[in-house]
Amino acid sequence: MKTLSIDIETYSDIPLQKTGVYRYSGSPNFEILLFGYSIDSGPVQVVDLTCGEHIPKEVLAALEDDSVIKWAFNAAFERVCLSRYLGYPTGEYLDPESWHCSMVWAATMGLPLSLEGVGAVLGLEKQKLTEGKELIKYFCQPCLPTKANGQRTRNRPFHAPDKWELFKRYNARDVEAEMGIQQKLSKFPVPPQVWEEYDIDQEINDRGVRIDMKLVEQAIQMDARSRQELTDAMKRMTALENPNSVQQMKQWLSDNGVETDSLGKKVVAELLKTAPSELAEVLTLRQQLAKSSVRKYQAMEKTVCSDNRARGMFMFYGANRTGRFSGRNIQLQNLPQNHLLDLAEARALVRSGNFDAVKMLYEDVPDTLSQLIRTAFIPRDGAQFLVADFSAIEARVIAWFAGEPWRQDVFAKGGDIYCASASQMFKVPVEKHGINGHLRQKGKIAELALSYGGSVGALKAMGAIEMGLTEDELPPLVDAWRQSNPNIVKFWWAVDHAVMEAVRYKHTTTNYGLTFSCRSGMLFITLPSGRKLAYVKPKVGTNKFGGECITYEGIGSTKKWERLDSYGPKFVENIVQATARDILCYAMRTLRHCSIVMHIHDELVIEADPRMSLDVVCQQMARTPPWAKGLLLRADGYATPFYKKD
Repeated sequence: MKTLSIDIETYSDIPLQKTGVYRYSGSPNFEILLFGYSIDSGPVQVVDLTCGEHIPKEVLAALEDDSVIKWAFNAAFERVCLSRYLGYPTGEYLDPESWHCSMVWAATMGLPLSLEGVGAVLGLEKQKLTEGKELIKYFCQPCLPTKANGQRTRNRPFHAPDKWELFKRYNARDVEAEMGIQQKLSKFPVPPQVWEEYDIDQEINDRGVRIDMKLVEQAIQMDARSRQELTDAMKRMTALENPNSVQQMKQWLSDNGVETDSLGKKVVAELLKTAPSELAEVLTLRQQLAKSSVRKYQAMEKTVCSDNRARGMFMFYGANRTGRFSGRNIQLQNLPQNHLLDLAEARALVRSGNFDAVKMLYEDVPDTLSQLIRTAFIPRDGAQFLVADFSAIEARVIAWFAGEPWRQDVFAKGGDIYCASASQMFKVPVEKHGINGHLRQKGKIAELALSYGGSVGALKAMGAIEMGLTEDELPPLVDAWRQSNPNIVKFWWAVDHAVMEAVRYKHTTTNYGLTFSCRSGMLFITLPSGRKLAYVKPKVGTNKFGGECITYEGIGSTKKWERLDSYGPKFVENIVQATARDILCYAMRTLRHCSIVMHIHDELVIEADPRMSLDVVCQQMARTPPWAKGLLLRADGYATPFYKKD
């Protein structure tokens, strides 16, 4: 036996979508119902565990045999669930090294991240059966007790034998569909380095990170009390039945002389500048109520396993345009920042449940709880967190690709890219907290908004107006940035030309250390790391301005599979972000044995023995990969007894 393709159907009383597979499979009521498999692409077999059948001994042995490659779509689910089935305790799981995921393979090809979606795009002969959702709801989840079903809380095979037979066919078809994907993509194997990165990702997900459940529970209780007090105060001031209702609040404001189409955060902030004191107080209360801090705490409560560690928070290749990771469950990618100077003291007060002290000292309870979300992540006893992140990684990568000499010089001398950018744009010296320091903010907003072809609209979207820039200042800012970065602008259009050549004439061209090629209905951009970005069914099309552009198929802003258009600067954004991702993965490989528990954007969090050197970790993280000669990297970090933004 060389390969084993697997698909399982499971039952648990814990909702998978809200908790993740680790907590889901940790329930005492968890069980595997059906085990579908194929040995070496042979006929599919379905083992009906619910009705007393047993998984063959050679198949059970293969699950723990590292010489047998196990395949599944979203293989983490099968691997974790089968670890539980085999009796592994919480925190121990089947070694991911011999597990390969056909969903990851599809993602590397720019395909959808669902079995149904991949089957449709690839035109598989045997596609996922559409009735699966109804069958999963019927057999895999608890049901509501009713008079008609005899007050049962679960449906079993004997309650609907016909449905159960269909469910077994559904299970077999999933294995066939997964093997169909492997067959269709066989010309484009996943590089060994990507499988190694996947193994590291699975190790981090298996390791998890400890949650301070006492802090989480107190924060949830404190938020409930705060919300009740804020709602009661708003009711007293407005006499509204439901002051949380947008419609009722807009009407009340209108009755009091303030017209508004929206109660969004930015709109309310603007209204507060001119609102009379009574209305301003109500709007301030509403802003406090709108804080969604408690949702993160609730997500922690739902996700955490029996050993107080949250697992499965990272999705490998979650952003399949670049290969970057995305978040699951607690969603670490969008945690609120912390600005409290006495963070540890505020944390201690919340942890002790001292609501009155929190309210008296910090006034805005929801905001305080929001700032403490990061601190709910804590290391194991006797350890600390070492947090290290790359400095200005995307700015460094684009400067390296484009060969923009003044930017490279800034990084070589350890300078501030925002000050240097402002200095380059306005032709005056700029120092942070020093001469012309007020221009640094303009340099920062320009850097963040304009590196990938953005113009006035991008500056506005990045908050330029809210930061004090005027409408009239924006067009000259765009011109000044582009004139200061001629090599980056040249890089945009060189990539645009290379992509157009590849798609139109099927030419393979190499430029800027990148290779552009088009074959088998796919556009590939090979990165310096050797990893490829893939774009499905590329064509030369027309953009909204009537000009020529490249179009391809992918998941759009509507979350649906559709034809998208792109051009040089957008491709450059993909290239730069994908390269930054490869650098992070290189650092993760370098620090693989240092107990990485989290990674957020360009930051690594290590659960470390207090004797571990932070400086050495930062030095290792900033090692330039062998494929990126001349790229200047820097990592900075800090040690902390709980996670925070330093």
